[in-house]
Amino acid sequence: MRICLLVLSVFFTSLLSAQEKVTLNGYLKDSLTGETLIGANILVTGEGRGVQSNQYGFFSITLNKGHYKLLISFIGYQSKEVAVDLQQDTQQNILLLPNAAVINNVTVLGRRRDNNVKTAQMGKIELSVNTAKALPALLGEVDVLKTLQLLPGVRNAGEGNAGFYVRGGGPDQNLILLDDAVVYNTGHLFGFFSIFNADAIKNVTLIKGGMPAQYGGRLSSVVDVAMKEGNNNKTQIDAGIGLIASRFSIQGPLKKNKASYMLSARRTYVDMLTKPFIKKDNEFYGSGYYFYDLNAKMNYRFSEKDILYLSGYFGRDQFNFNNSKRSFAIDIPWGNSTATLRWNHIFSKKLFANTTAVYNDYKFQLSGRQNDFNINLSSGIRDLNLKTDFDYYPSPEHKLKFGAQYTFHTFLPNVLSGNQDTVVFQPNNATKKFANEYAVYLQDDWELNNKLKLNMGLRYSVFQQVGRYTFYQRDANGNKLDSTVYRSGQTVKAYGGLEPRATLRYAFNELSSLKAAVTRNIQYIHLVTNAGTTLPTDLWVPSTIRVQPQTSWQYALGYFRNFNNGMFETSLELYYKTMNNQIEYREGYTPSLKDPEEEFVFGKGWSYGAEIFINKIKGRFTGWVGYTLSWTWRRFPDLNDGLKYPSRYDRRHDMSVVGTYELSKKWKASAVFVYGTGNATSLPERFYFTGGVLTQEYSRINAYRMKPYHRMDISFTYTPTPKKIRKYTSNWVFSLYNAYSRLNPYFIYFDQQGDASNGTLEVKAKQVSLFPVIPAVTWNIKI
Repeated sequence: MRICLLVLSVFFTSLLSAQEKVTLNGYLKDSLTGETLIGANILVTGEGRGVQSNQYGFFSITLNKGHYKLLISFIGYQSKEVAVDLQQDTQQNILLLPNAAVINNVTVLGRRRDNNVKTAQMGKIELSVNTAKALPALLGEVDVLKTLQLLPGVRNAGEGNAGFYVRGGGPDQNLILLDDAVVYNTGHLFGFFSIFNADAIKNVTLIKGGMPAQYGGRLSSVVDVAMKEGNNNKTQIDAGIGLIASRFSIQGPLKKNKASYMLSARRTYVDMLTKPFIKKDNEFYGSGYYFYDLNAKMNYRFSEKDILYLSGYFGRDQFNFNNSKRSFAIDIPWGNSTATLRWNHIFSKKLFANTTAVYNDYKFQLSGRQNDFNINLSSGIRDLNLKTDFDYYPSPEHKLKFGAQYTFHTFLPNVLSGNQDTVVFQPNNATKKFANEYAVYLQDDWELNNKLKLNMGLRYSVFQQVGRYTFYQRDANGNKLDSTVYRSGQTVKAYGGLEPRATLRYAFNELSSLKAAVTRNIQYIHLVTNAGTTLPTDLWVPSTIRVQPQTSWQYALGYFRNFNNGMFETSLELYYKTMNNQIEYREGYTPSLKDPEEEFVFGKGWSYGAEIFINKIKGRFTGWVGYTLSWTWRRFPDLNDGLKYPSRYDRRHDMSVVGTYELSKKWKASAVFVYGTGNATSLPERFYFTGGVLTQEYSRINAYRMKPYHRMDISFTYTPTPKKIRKYTSNWVFSLYNAYSRLNPYFIYFDQQGDASNGTLEVKAKQVSLFPVIPAVTWNIKI
């Protein structure tokens, strides 16, 4: 009720004062490509008031009639001062010039960047794709998700893996969006690379604390990835050739200043390189692996108030293994498909709307054959989503955002089938599961005065499992006792609740501020895994009559300070998070024909820690240091005798040091060093014989630690001086992954040596490591 009264008062205040005030609105854009700029700052010089462009580049600011100077700034672009004489409502697009386009012998006066101090938002980081491209990468493949793993509070899932954990949460607790479409599996090559092609990406935003109300359905973080819209001024081609993959992108105007497009493709050629060495008479003939992905986007401006966008992603991995001597073959395809249709409409000088229809589909399949035995396994999830979001700018002190969302989910559990000779076995868990998910939200970014700024939001969500569905009641041995049949669309089980969020900023001065945040989140769909990584075999399941939604409360406190005229950004954040209804498989679980949710056990988790971030953003040398000290615990009544244990995501110390140095106009050097406490793991503590069979007795869950993980990566980028006769620019990237060839543990297994019959049997622990030092070279070209 208080929030509603506040919103009404703001509306009435703006109406009463409309006669004295005028509004400036428009889009902030890249002057070379016409791309909209997300999160750019518009500051009224001398008044300390301003706004940010929204996630579609739109801004609106209402002021008294008069003459003003506006300072426009954005990361990676030259700041610009614009003089405006506001005597009436004005619509004006503002163009900014990228830093890379500035002529070398021109000196540009920089302005202090203090957005991290002034905003109320906590834990929000805008990642420049150019930053990711400048850093060394595994086999030369630029990966924005791996760059995010170098930030404090964000941890990798293991050696070379694209999965990540945020503040003690699992990989499923991260909401990952690609042009508003949810991405359920982010990994290529069994998780070693992410699906995000850097050539197709415009902007990446990570929010790990104080999640705004327009986002929901996850407990830990949001990664919002926006694809490029396409150069609106000229045709542009980008391409790259690396050790394992090549890329090609083209973008340009369909109708200048009216419509543009972007098309980007990437494919590995490991299968092509190995094919000449595997002849038809080779027992492994037919084995191979490759992945490919395609990003496409186009937009059309119908008027100054209406823009239509259509974008999509299609990616597939294909793994085949064949052994003719053993009559064994396996085929594993998996991948994501998304499509987004989006309409931006300016209803008035202060009201902006974005309406989106989204389709996304994730599929995994496995087909295996040995002699006359065949087996097939499939799973997946498909969503149809419709949402609308409104941005309302009643005054420079207030920015209101509100909207509604609806999603229809279709879940396909692990469906197992096969045959042997003439015997065919069919699954008894092949029933799809269906669900409706609804949400409405309201939030206000309110600057109370020069010292205090409040961002408060309220989200209400509902999740319904609906039929067609059959619920089976079983006895302690798993035998069916009774069943209940639900017809199509009939509610099986419904959950819902309020999700309040609030962030408060107190500014000590222009250089420092203190922020506090509290957030409640509800998560209705879950990823259940044995491995703790982003393997394609991981299973997405909904909240059902058996499975309750996960809930969490997160509390955060942070101090933010800039030094040396904004050259250094620093922060210290403390957090505490509780998580209920966490899901694991029961002890001794093995895949079967049962509905997987019958194998789940439930418990709770909690995590807490401190994050330090020091970021140098100006000069020839740039980079950052991030350090996290944290604890993550789990307790399940049915696991580990009910005792608490460190989660697989627990890592006491985690540190990243990142640096880039411009050696000359042609050469740039980059280096990354990472260190982390070893992953928690369970290991056998005793070995003994039972009936002549060697048996292992395992420790309590995650009672041991692997060796610490550390690694250094180095890269050098050479950019030849462009010649006048050439119509293209290019660069060469030389890199070393794991430069000092540290053998980091991937997993530990126990090897048997000797013979038990004569008393010479020995069991030794052995470590498996994946990557020694790996050199790579990539050639990039831009036309």
